Amino acid sequence: MKKFYLALSMLAMATAFLTGCKSEDPTKFVLATYNIRFEGQGDYDNGNGWSTRRDYVSQLILFHDFDIFGTQEGLHNQLEDLKERLPGFDYIGVGRTDGKQEGEYAAIFYRTDMFEVLDHGDFWLSTDTEKPNVGWDAALPRICTWGKFRMKSNGFTFIYYNLHMDHIGVVARAESAKLILKRVTENPEKLPAILSGDFNIDQNNESFKLIDNSGIMSDSYRIADFKYITNGTYNGFSPASPSKDERIDHIFLTKDFHVYKYGVLTDVYYSETEDADGNKTRVARTPSDHFPVKIVIGVE
Repeated sequence: MKKFYLALSMLAMATAFLTGCKSEDPTKFVLATYNIRFEGQGDYDNGNGWSTRRDYVSQLILFHDFDIFGTQEGLHNQLEDLKERLPGFDYIGVGRTDGKQEGEYAAIFYRTDMFEVLDHGDFWLSTDTEKPNVGWDAALPRICTWGKFRMKSNGFTFIYYNLHMDHIGVVARAESAKLILKRVTENPEKLPAILSGDFNIDQNNESFKLIDNSGIMSDSYRIADFKYITNGTYNGFSPASPSKDERIDHIFLTKDFHVYKYGVLTDVYYSETEDADGNKTRVARTPSDHFPVKIVIGVE
């Protein structure tokens, strides 16, 4: 009989290992933010075209067990490519240019077996949040997608905001931070909230501190139990990026969550190049010009 129970125990351990060691705790899940880089001709010219990268982006997501994650810069066709390659996932979001399918999205992908979307919407980072427009001193229209999600395992409900702040407008970034904090605090249900995105500012910037020092939301890196970060989050399609510890992709959380792990995933893939003399060289490439940020969180 002891041998029988030992065999069952070993089988359970092996099953957990083979299924990716996913936690059996129904309050835990994997959250990430990933700027997947828009599809542009210049990237094809440099060997970083989306038609090559899309398989590596999706494989990275699946291998690292993302459950729910925000994307930035993805065009409609790119998001559809990912959806096709991510079985069991769906997404919410609209294009920032026309509020439909034109322009870059700040889409949120989620596992449909784990999360139910109760409500969702989009607003622009501007004084006029209801329609496509450029806010303050921004160079481009910027959008935030939000979803009200319920975990199917335990009924836990939260709001997830995902955005891409402007790369030029100093005032726009500060006002965008204030706008998000206002949305979180004025939510009539006072739900736990998550904010992720490409903020185009590092952790030393005043607009970053507006959020992290607000007492409303905290930087997931700062409060994580375990941190794995060997590089900053922007790489410019170079694995040898000099950005060091400068993080411009962030995840903020209200106090309702506990962060068990935080990591910047510096995965690369390889391709062959050939010079005029026919000499071939293996070149390391990154799936995007940003590294994704992954965290493992639980409900407090």
